[in-house]
Formats: sequence, C-alpha cells, structure tokens
Amino acid sequence: MHDRRVVVTGIGVITPLGCTIASFWDGLVCGRSGIAPITLFDTSKFDVRFGGECRDFRAGDYLEHRHIKRLDRFTQFACAAAKLAWADSGLTEGAFEPNRAGAIIGSGIGGLLEIEEQHRRLAERGPGKVSPFTIPRLMANATCGNVSIMYNLRGPSAAVATACASAGHAMADALYAIRRGDADVMVTGGSEAALTPLALAAFASMKAVSTRNDDPTKASRPFDKDRDGFVLSEGAGILIFEEFEFARRRGANIICEVAGVGATSDAGDIVQPDANGDGPSRAMSLSLKDAGVDPAEVDYINAHATSTPLGDVAETNALKRVFGASAKTVAVSSTKGSTGHLLGATGAIEATACALAIRNNTLPPTINLDNVDTDCDLNHVRIHARDGRVKIAMSNSFGFGGHNACVVLRAI
Repeated sequence: MHDRRVVVTGIGVITPLGCTIASFWDGLVCGRSGIAPITLFDTSKFDVRFGGECRDFRAGDYLEHRHIKRLDRFTQFACAAAKLAWADSGLTEGAFEPNRAGAIIGSGIGGLLEIEEQHRRLAERGPGKVSPFTIPRLMANATCGNVSIMYNLRGPSAAVATACASAGHAMADALYAIRRGDADVMVTGGSEAALTPLALAAFASMKAVSTRNDDPTKASRPFDKDRDGFVLSEGAGILIFEEFEFARRRGANIICEVAGVGATSDAGDIVQPDANGDGPSRAMSLSLKDAGVDPAEVDYINAHATSTPLGDVAETNALKRVFGASAKTVAVSSTKGSTGHLLGATGAIEATACALAIRNNTLPPTINLDNVDTDCDLNHVRIHARDGRVKIAMSNSFGFGGHNACVVLRAI
C-alpha cells in the first residue's frame, strides 16, 4: 500500500453518447450507439462518412463567448469536461492550496481543426489573414494551460501526447504527482477533436477505419469476426484525483481509488501492434503489481479493443498472458462499440466507465458483438449489460508508436 493513496472525487465527460455522466452511463448500459453520419463537414467525397460526433455539445453552455473564440474544439471539450468534473467533486476555491493543485491532460493530436482552418486561410487569403490566436489554439498544452487558469491551479501542469494512450499516461502522471507529495489535487484525463476532414481522410487512406457507411451504428464492433476497423470519434473525459486523506478531511464524495498504473513500449512497428501482445501484457502486469492486486482479483476489464482486425487479437493474447486461467472468467468489454474511438481521450472515457461500473456494480457491454472472433475467446459482456459486484477494474489504452498504458481502479 502506498503512503499517499489517490482517489477519484469528480468526473466530467463530453461524449457521442451525451455530455453528462447520466447520459453517458445510460447509453453504455442500454447499449446505445453514438455513431451516425457526420454533420460537422461535407463528407460526400469521402470513403468514410460517419463518426462519433458530440452532437449535444454547445460550448456556450460551459464557457463565455470571449473565451470560446480563443479555443480550438478539443480545448473547449477539455474545459467543459473539467467544469463538470470540478462541480461533481464539490471542490471550492478555498478548499485547496493552489500551489498544490495541477492539471495533466492528454491529447493524441491536439488542435488539428485549427491547423486545417488556418492553412485554408493562408492558401486562400494570404499570410496576413492567419489568426493571431492560431498557436495558442492549436498547441497540445492548451488544455492543461486553460484548465489551470480556470481554477488557479499552480502546481504540476503538463500535456501528454502518446496517441491513443495519452489519457492513460496523463492519469498515471497525475497519480505520481500526488503520490510523491507534489500535489493534493490533480485535474486529469484527455480530450480530442480530430473528427476533421484531414484526419478522416488520413485514417481512411491507411485503411484503419470502418467503411460501413450503410449502417454506422453497427460499424464499431470490437472482438466481432466481421469487424473492419475503428470508428473515429471526438470528446473528452476529465477526472479529479485527490490524495485520500485530503479528500476525506474535506468530506468529499469518493468514487473509487486509483490503485495502480503501468506503462510500456512495444518498440516495434509504429502503427501495428505486436501480435503476441508483449508490450500490453507487461503494462497490465506492472499496473497490477503497482496496485498490489493478483490477476484473479480483477472483476472487470475495459479493453482497448478498437474493432481493428489485428489490435483486438493482440489484446486478447496479452490478456491471456497476464490472466492465465482467469482470462476465461474475468468479465471483459469494449465500450468503443457504443462510443467509437476517441483517440487521446479514450483512456479517460474508459476509466470513467470503470469507475461507474464500480459505483453501480454493473458491467457495460460490448455492443455489436454478434459473432465472437474465435481468436478473441474471452468472457465477453456481450450486447447487454450484466449485473455483478465490481471491486477492482482495469482500463487498457494502447496507441500508435507502441505506447501502452493501464490503470487499475478499486472500490473504497
């Protein structure tokens, strides 16, 4: 047991299933899909024409107009989710020491929408028409910088960019900051708004995304034998981490404990996973060791499984290496069936799903898992949610570049 334990006291989400914890969780448990034809831009010339938009998001519901115009969409998401998480935590201005509170937030791509818009201006109207807000809007650290300003957080502040493992690594860094005594409160998670023309075209060009244009709600189908790629989505997940005794003294509503983290690198191909799952399996093992948890004690795993042919099998192999005989009994699901893949934000969204599974003793399902791939033979929570006590849950996040992050949460 670590001397300084870390707990989750607040959560905020902006997702294709909704922008409240209630709508997000209800969507997962009821098996809804947040995937639909894209309305953010004209997709008529694209091979892929659907994605996971945050259709309920209105920046004006969370931010003042004068701030909105200075923020790229991914930072708007992060600030909105942070506002929701902060309110959920019950923190107030006088409840913490600003020098002992910080923000570490991940994003795999950052302000791509701003880059595309300002490049268009440059090409069509010349250099004098490029906005002076371009750099502050596109930089990946705009999230943690703006959130720190919002709440006067003067402690550790950083942006993490490890592709789809970004939020997982951000949460690990936030955990470390509190454990080593640098902070009592950390705002952490991830945000992404890469549902843009360039990103969609690029992912389609590399054959990474599903082309199921005729039935978008069925396109994201992790572990299913008919999966054909991931679904590009957007959104943010922000969690408030606090040192346990600090949270207890102020009477916080503690959701769960952040028990352990693990991180590794494949050091292999820049985009393809190791078929044996060596890197992910080591990350999982490290997280369990850090948490002081035996594999047989884990009740639920929220898999990274993105619905790609190679990735889902590699993760299955990794789980078997770590869990052995328990791999056939521990409950596994990928909520990306409902949300699609939020890239750098996905780890925070899925850690949230784990936290809510612990709080509600309910296992969210993998929707669209109609026919399990024989190479993905695990104890899947398929189609429908499952009731069951969840004391320990694990969230996996793996990214291009061979980055692997794993977070273990525990009931408290």
